[in-house]
Amino acid sequence: MLRRIFSYSGKYKKYFVFAALCITAESLFELLIPLIMADIVDVGVVTGDRAYIFRQGGLMAAAALAALFLGIGSARFAAAAGQGIGANLREAEYAKLQQFSFANVDHFQISSLVTRMTSDVTNIQNSISGGMRPACRGPVMLIAATGVAFSINRELAVVFLVALPLLASCLWLIITHVRPLYAKMQGAIDLVNRIVQENLTAVRVVKAYVRGSYEIEKFNEVNTNLQTQSERAFKLAMTNMAAMQFVMYGTILSILWFGGRMIDTGSMQVGELTGFLSYVLQILNSLMMISNIFLMLTRSLASGKRIVEILDEEIDIREDQAEDIRVEKGEVEFRHVWFKYKEEAEEYVLSDINLHIRAGQTVGIVGQTGSAKTTLVQLIPRLYDISSGELLIDGIPVQKYPLKDLRDAIAMVLQKNTLFSGTLRANLLWGDKDASQKEIEEACRIAGADEFIDRLEKGYDTEMGQGGVNVSGGQKQRICIARALLKKPKVLILDDSTSAVDTATETRIREGLAEKLPGMTKIIIAQRISSVRHADQIVVLEEGKIRGIGTHEELLAENQIYQEIYDSQKEGADL
Repeated sequence: MLRRIFSYSGKYKKYFVFAALCITAESLFELLIPLIMADIVDVGVVTGDRAYIFRQGGLMAAAALAALFLGIGSARFAAAAGQGIGANLREAEYAKLQQFSFANVDHFQISSLVTRMTSDVTNIQNSISGGMRPACRGPVMLIAATGVAFSINRELAVVFLVALPLLASCLWLIITHVRPLYAKMQGAIDLVNRIVQENLTAVRVVKAYVRGSYEIEKFNEVNTNLQTQSERAFKLAMTNMAAMQFVMYGTILSILWFGGRMIDTGSMQVGELTGFLSYVLQILNSLMMISNIFLMLTRSLASGKRIVEILDEEIDIREDQAEDIRVEKGEVEFRHVWFKYKEEAEEYVLSDINLHIRAGQTVGIVGQTGSAKTTLVQLIPRLYDISSGELLIDGIPVQKYPLKDLRDAIAMVLQKNTLFSGTLRANLLWGDKDASQKEIEEACRIAGADEFIDRLEKGYDTEMGQGGVNVSGGQKQRICIARALLKKPKVLILDDSTSAVDTATETRIREGLAEKLPGMTKIIIAQRISSVRHADQIVVLEEGKIRGIGTHEELLAENQIYQEIYDSQKEGADL
C-alpha cells in the first residue's frame, strides 16, 4: 500500500531525499550537544578552565545553529514533498474518474468520491509533511542515543531493556484497535458529505416542501455519528500518550534512583548522569515520535486504501479492439442487442433490440416512463456497453472505434440539462472550442436560443451562474441543443430535450434541424407524440422491448400501444 502511494511522488522524490538528509544531519548535531555539555561539566567546570568552557560552549552553539538551519530546511522539503504527492494523487484520481463509465461511477457514491479526493488525500499529505521529521529523526535518535547511553554506563542503560518491550506492547494493542475506527471515521465523513450534497442540490425542493427541519435532523444524525466515530478513534489514539508518559517517567525515576546510588559509591560522576539523562530524554522522545508515526501511518493506510480503490477500479468500457477509424455517415444498427446494468442482475433492461437507422434519418422513440428509452440511446456512444448482440455504426461494431472519435461524432442532449459556471459563450464552446461567432449564432438560431440571448444584459458574455441558475428550464434546454449542434455531429440524440419549451418553439427547432442539417442522423426521445410525428420512423418501446416501428400514420393504424399514448395526449389536449 505504502509503495503504491509513494509511486505517485514523481518529481517530488528529490524533496523526500533532501528532507531525510536534513533531518538525519540535524539529529546528529543535536546528539553532539549532550556530549559537549557533559564534557564542559566534567572537565571545564571541575578544573575551572574557563577557556575550555568557552571553547566547548562555542562548539555547542555552532552545533545548535547547524541543527536550527537544517531543521528549517527539512520542514520546507517535507512540506513540498507532502503537498506534491497530495497534488499528484488528486490529479491521478481525477484522471481516473474521467475514464469511468456510468457503471464505474455507480460503484461509488458521489459524496464518497469527493471525500476520497479531498479528506483522504489531505490525511496522506499531512502525514508526510508532519511525519517525515519524526519518522527520520526518531530511529536516528533512538539508535544513536541508545548507543551513546550504553557507552556512558552499560549497567544503567539496562533499564531500557524493560521499558522498550512494555511500550511496544502498549503501542501494538492501540494500533490494532484504532485502525478499523479510522476507516469507520472516513466512512462517516462520506455520509456527512452526502447529506450536504443532496441538500444543496435539491435546495429548491427542500424550501418548496418546507422540509428544512427534517433536513437539519438528518444532518444532525450523520454529524453526531461522525463525532462519535471520531471521538472513539482519537480517544483510543490518545491513550498512546498516556502510556508513553507512564513509561517515560518510570524510566527517568529508575535512572535517577540507580544513578544516584552509583554516584554515592563513586562508580559514576555527576556530569555522566547529567549527560546520560539528556540521552534518556532523547531516547524517550524518539520513542514517542515513532509511536505517533505508527498512529499517523495507521490513519494514512485507511485513507490510502480508499484512494487505491479508485485508482484500481477496473474500467469496464475498454478500447482493446479499437482501430484507427472514424464515423463517416452516422448509420446506426442494433442487432439482437440485450443489456442489463449488472452482470448478476436477473432481468435485462433491454431485450432483443433490432433497429436499423439509416444515415440522415430522423427517428423518434416513444414509450411509457421506465420503458428504457434513455438506456437505449446511451448504448450508442458507449456510455454503457451492451451485454450481448451487436451495435454497429456505419456497419462497424462500436467497440472498434476509439472512444474519443466515437463520442466526438455523437452529440447528446440529455434529460437533465447541465450548464457550467462561466459565461454563455464558454458553455457553448464546449461543443467546439474553436467555433467562430458566426457558427455560434447559427447554432443558436437553429436551437431557438437567439430569441432570448438578445435580451440578456451582456448577450453571449452573460454569466450563467452555478448550474445555469440565471436562465429558465426551456432556455437551458435550447442552449444545450445549440451546444450539441456546434459539435457538428454525425448523430444527434435529443433525449426529451424540448419538454420545457412550448409547442410553437419546438416546431421551429424541429424545422430548423430538418432544413439546416439534412444529412445528420437525428434520434429524438419524446413523451409527446407531436414531437416525433414527423419523423421518418418512430420506435415504440415497452418494458425494454420494441413493440412497433413505423411512421406516425402506420403506428396509429396498427399499433395499440401507440394508439393509447396518442389518445391519452389527445384527451389531455381537448381538456
